[in-house]
Amino acid sequence: MKRIMLVECMQEISSFNPMQSGYEEFAISRGEEFYRNRGLNTGLGGALEVFDGADVELVPTYSARAGSAGLLSASGWGRVSSELMAAVQAGFERIDGIYVSLHGAMGADGELDPEGWILTEIRKLAGPNIPIVISLDLHGICTDRMLKAIDGLAIYHTYPHVDFASTGQRAAKLLLRLMAKKTRTTIARVVIPALVRGDELITKSGCYGDMIRECLRLEREGTAMSAGIMIGNPFTDVPELCSQVIIMTEDDAATAEREVLRLAGEFWPQRARMQGKFISLERAIAQARTIEGKVIFTDAPDATSSGATGDSNLILRALGEAGYPKRVLAQIVDPKAARAAHAAGVGQVIECTLGGQHDPARFPPMKVTARVQLLSDGKARLETAHSPLEAGPTAVLTWGNTSVVVMSRSVSLFDRAMYYANGLDPQDFDLIVVKSPHTEFHMYDQWVEKNFNLDIPGATSANLPTLGHTICARPMYPLDLDAIFTPRTVIYARG
Repeated sequence: MKRIMLVECMQEISSFNPMQSGYEEFAISRGEEFYRNRGLNTGLGGALEVFDGADVELVPTYSARAGSAGLLSASGWGRVSSELMAAVQAGFERIDGIYVSLHGAMGADGELDPEGWILTEIRKLAGPNIPIVISLDLHGICTDRMLKAIDGLAIYHTYPHVDFASTGQRAAKLLLRLMAKKTRTTIARVVIPALVRGDELITKSGCYGDMIRECLRLEREGTAMSAGIMIGNPFTDVPELCSQVIIMTEDDAATAEREVLRLAGEFWPQRARMQGKFISLERAIAQARTIEGKVIFTDAPDATSSGATGDSNLILRALGEAGYPKRVLAQIVDPKAARAAHAAGVGQVIECTLGGQHDPARFPPMKVTARVQLLSDGKARLETAHSPLEAGPTAVLTWGNTSVVVMSRSVSLFDRAMYYANGLDPQDFDLIVVKSPHTEFHMYDQWVEKNFNLDIPGATSANLPTLGHTICARPMYPLDLDAIFTPRTVIYARG
């Protein structure tokens, strides 16, 4: 029976978050604990579904999963990387194939390509003949070092992401195919000097989705073994940050090069279209006053799922100063305020500061007098992936017309899970703050009258030229409006 090794390391970072993340941010799983992913909408969950139906023996080794955050500290990376490789080495006996579940937008102090390092070290151990297949978020940065180490890959095809498990399934099927038939694989890559962010990236409705459907067609008709367009995470300021097209074929470099150049040629002219469209906070508040229906204030600059701190109070402060009269619902990361609420107890009135605990330069703490409406342990599950959220001691604070879920730790806020878990239904409010650039349509946009995308400061602002990139290659659109694209294909062949 053939043996397949399973490895996972996933984190997405914002280089513009002033607070480094550490080892304690990661949920670590070893060995049999991998099987907790069965039935979940995760890459590992999808891969396990395929492998469970195949005549293979699994060798689960080490999984490190962290929510999006700031740059991983040197000590945190040192511990994660050493533990991961120790587990891989310990399990490396009669291995016939390796599946590695990655995000692709990691970054660590002293190692700006952690995924490349991991794959290079695994390849050294595996030698040239054992196939390695990876899965990646389309917001990842697939580097030259990564592509030199692997035989194949599967990339998300949806945004907002709903295809975690199906991407893992595609990766698993690809690995089984490579194990069953020793074949030469060709991966063609074209790097595009453009960073993109905005509504046109929603794959159901945007122009980016039109190009992704071409990738799907290539896979479904068998022209490509794998195809994807990666738009990177523009907040992960690393040397190979970019957008890129990747096409994988079975020993057909001509087809891979033709298709990768075609799709890259379609992408570049639409780079301006794929930028964020914003409204000032002041104008959004003024308009929201006059709208009878419910509205969303999208705080994409403080998107925890993209690596921001989650402690922006700019919207709450402005609503208060403007005397906005309707019901407001918001979320914020503030461990100090959460502790004060838990110490006081439900029903008590506390005086505290709110926001700016991690990024006070952008978000000076604001004083509030609030009633403690509810206390919780901060546990929830994502609506789509069903993976757990651990926000730590959490409280609902209320004052005037405002209700705020105050969390101790940053978690992904691209759905309604933390609102629901703390007894709050967004549809009971008039203005809801969402700390994510996009959510699935039914969650908010289906029933609100207007979604305001705010142009305010934050570590994940879609107003990309304001962030201050210093590491990524330049010129890079829109950081440099005069950036020029000269298509160049790089071919990676194995087997």
